[in-house]
Amino acid sequence: MSQFVVDASIVLAWCFPDEHSQAAQVVVERFKRGDTAIAPAFWPHEILNALLSAERRKRISTSLTQVFLRDVAALPVALEAINSDTVFDRTQLISRKHGLTAYDAAYLNLALEGGLPLATLDDDLIRAANQEKVVLVSYL
Repeated sequence: MSQFVVDASIVLAWCFPDEHSQAAQVVVERFKRGDTAIAPAFWPHEILNALLSAERRKRISTSLTQVFLRDVAALPVALEAINSDTVFDRTQLISRKHGLTAYDAAYLNLALEGGLPLATLDDDLIRAANQEKVVLVSYL
């Protein structure tokens, strides 16, 4: 068993069939074999926000959101608190260096600090991870 950093984009791809990807399937297989993940403490908020936005656009139903949230809550994902010193220092530096949102920089920082692979579908985050020599789950 091993651990990796998971961002919201991978998990959301499971909810939206038109966003299916090989990387998202790799993460499913990793969870099935007993691997665990970590994510910043804001991860559930990011997932919920995307689902509520999809509901407002009539892309998914409220009932599908509820089912999906129950499934996500059962995933072996540990949420990591990030103190303000880290956000205002290291996360800010990563964000500026790579032109990332603070949220994406937080995922990359977790991977860098832990020496962990990163699971993401976000193109900017993939680019930054490659520049930082962070292994991507889709390539394992």
